[in-house]
Amino acid sequence: MLSRVVNSLYWMSRYIERAENTARIVDTTLQLLLDSRHLNDAQLAAHWMPIIQATGDETLFGQLFPKATGHSVTDFLVFHPANTNSIFTSVTQARENARMVRDQITVEIWEELNRLYLFLNSPRAREVWDDSPFDFLQQVKASSLQLVGIAFATVVHNEGWHFMQAGKFIERADQTTRILDVRHASLPQKGIPPTVSQADALEWSAVLRSCSAWDAYKDIHGGDVSPVKVAEFLLLSDNFPRSARFCVEELDHSLRNISGVQARRFSNDAEKLSGRLLAELEFGTIEEVFAVGLHDYLDLLQIKLGNIGAAMFNTYIFQPFVNMEEEILVQQEFQQQQSQS
Repeated sequence: MLSRVVNSLYWMSRYIERAENTARIVDTTLQLLLDSRHLNDAQLAAHWMPIIQATGDETLFGQLFPKATGHSVTDFLVFHPANTNSIFTSVTQARENARMVRDQITVEIWEELNRLYLFLNSPRAREVWDDSPFDFLQQVKASSLQLVGIAFATVVHNEGWHFMQAGKFIERADQTTRILDVRHASLPQKGIPPTVSQADALEWSAVLRSCSAWDAYKDIHGGDVSPVKVAEFLLLSDNFPRSARFCVEELDHSLRNISGVQARRFSNDAEKLSGRLLAELEFGTIEEVFAVGLHDYLDLLQIKLGNIGAAMFNTYIFQPFVNMEEEILVQQEFQQQQSQS
């Protein structure tokens, strides 16, 4: 498979996942604010800014907007073309990558992705947003989930599919850590936090809802919401599809399907790094996470995920220039050695 095809499939999948996760966190935050109607401007800014900080776009936001308000933050996260992580830009980039590999994806994927792209570029998108942000974000989330299901049901599960899976799960793991990091300021820098207030519990339940984890969490812990249990569920659960551990396991599985290397073996740096991170998540405990400090642990986890992505790029996408004359000589020598043996 050509490296440019790999690159486009990988990033198409990542951008679709990114758009969905951004829609989730904006939707949950808006819903949470319905229970906090009497906040002043400073309190609203303190509520919105952690979301911008978690996405790593604080500097860009400060250049574009004088202060953080509900309108400025949502515009930045949903529609702003200068924000590479906004829903609008994510879907645009996903569609552009899909267009470049139109012959490698199914017509069903192209039609649904194109439908979402055309909707976001139409005046109707702003009308729906102004009338009901909830309905707008539901459309984005539903379309993103449809694309995931369509890909699973219509794409041949070959090498290209596994690059799409790798992109999806590395992005999902990264987004889960960023959503979890939104509420780190309410915790001590290190150590297990004390009993949380009712208001803090409401915000931690919002973190779960941002990851569509509320129902799954309740099945295990009931209504007992605490930072420790929430962090453990979103980081170390082995069977929740949006936990960091689950995502890294699926990422590691896809990498090994691409190369054909068995589990607990590696043939390149991407597999080595993913296997190492998976082992850390499999055998780590939530007490160790909080001993490091949740914020510092999440920062380090994001760095490790970024390193896996960079290693994938170096292994499969970046191809150094090949001197054809030297390559021909190497092949001739190899053939001579084969004939003599």
